[in-house]
Amino acid sequence: MKGAIRKGWTVTLRHKYALVVLFLYRLLWGFFLYRFVDSIVSTVLSRYPDPHPNGGAARLFLIEAQFRLLKTDLVDEVLWMLAGMLLLRMIVTPLLNAGLYYSFQHADDREGTRVMMGIRSAWKPVTLLYWIENVLALLPGAWLIPMAKASYLSGAAEDTWLRDMLPYAGAWIAWAFLLHLLFVFMQFSAAAKDGLLSGIGRACRRALPLFAVSLLLFAAGAIASLAVTASSLLWTGFLTVALHQAFQLVRSLITLWTAASQHQLWKSDPAA
Repeated sequence: MKGAIRKGWTVTLRHKYALVVLFLYRLLWGFFLYRFVDSIVSTVLSRYPDPHPNGGAARLFLIEAQFRLLKTDLVDEVLWMLAGMLLLRMIVTPLLNAGLYYSFQHADDREGTRVMMGIRSAWKPVTLLYWIENVLALLPGAWLIPMAKASYLSGAAEDTWLRDMLPYAGAWIAWAFLLHLLFVFMQFSAAAKDGLLSGIGRACRRALPLFAVSLLLFAAGAIASLAVTASSLLWTGFLTVALHQAFQLVRSLITLWTAASQHQLWKSDPAA
């Protein structure tokens, strides 16, 4: 496991320009998503009575906001825009993955990285696998979300409702995590022109170190995220904004390091 993390770090350092691209991709995505949400929230909150003369004014604002969200085409525009942004992300992300995974496979070559060649060579199978993974990960929501809604509307106390839904949410997260690890190995195999069944077999044989490496690097990212969040409670203003934007580089670095370390596990499978 330590060897995979160490070699994964070496591979990560060889992909510096890919790290910059990934950082800019996340930075732009976060910026446009923030501006989009801000435009919607600002529109709804623009009529908030602050300071309101009485409690009735606040209730009137909530009724008006509910009417605008449910009885006008505002929600339709929001949903269409979100669908378009999500579709764009679902297209761009697997393209980047295909280039990186192909380049990981040829990281030992002396000709440099091969991200663009990987995009041209492996984008079709990697994109297909990425879409299948997301569909399967969201599939439990078709049952869980209506059940949670019905339970909430039944009049249960919020703390009781949250406590009852917590195991289901945890199981859903675990399901998505397991799928991700399995499909990552399948995408590695697809990028290397190997059989998909080979990727599944490698994931099963390397399950324990795969879990360990993924959870360890995820924990490192979570600790860094908590540190940045805690710093925002101490400092305010431009410094906090700059720190949060710079943290996208750290997130991108950990994401790339995790993928490179996982690929080292895939590559070092003794049965391969």
